[in-house]
Amino acid sequence: YSGFGFSALVVAGAALVTQPLHFVAVVLICEVILTAQAARGALPDVDWGRVGRLMAGAVVGLPLGVWALTSVGIDTARIVIAVFVLAMCAILLAGWRVARELRGLPEAGVGLASGLANAAAMAGLPVAAFFAAQPISPAGFRATLIAYFAIVDLATLPFLWRAGHLSGDSLLAVGLALPLLLLGNWAGSRRFLAAAPRDFRRMAIGLLAVLALLGLGRALV
Repeated sequence: YSGFGFSALVVAGAALVTQPLHFVAVVLICEVILTAQAARGALPDVDWGRVGRLMAGAVVGLPLGVWALTSVGIDTARIVIAVFVLAMCAILLAGWRVARELRGLPEAGVGLASGLANAAAMAGLPVAAFFAAQPISPAGFRATLIAYFAIVDLATLPFLWRAGHLSGDSLLAVGLALPLLLLGNWAGSRRFLAAAPRDFRRMAIGLLAVLALLGLGRALV
């Protein structure tokens, strides 16, 4: 429903009870399926130029992010994820705005940060913060994120497989989770259509911040 919070919510929540990187591949596969479900109504509003420039940066960040996050211990991973989520929530809630849309190099730079973050299935947070600062319609915001998610998630999976974080167990977990996810995604899309522009992602940001604080406490205590 949030348009960008699903993967971050799952990974931040998983960090409270287990190694969060075990869930990354599962979340990315689920996200690709969910975006396919949502794409029919969203495709006319996708800004494909933006998607391409974001991906130009993301392909550089992806292998670096997976290498970095899979090379550290579980508590370090929890801290990195929690601090990143809290920083993104603060930016999203701060209400930073620019007068015009930002194109070109800024998009590639945000794509680089997004690629790095997708090692933890959180590519959407820096892009959402970037989009939220610009005069972009809610429908265009959501549709362009949907298209970008599908592409960047598919590009991330081979790196996770090479790092040993994508296996048969990952596919089994996807199969078990999928019915409820599809139902929730359908219900959320109906709610989005009636949402006010400033309200449709507020709850997800607040919940993300709470989960990140809990995860940070778990790693530090």
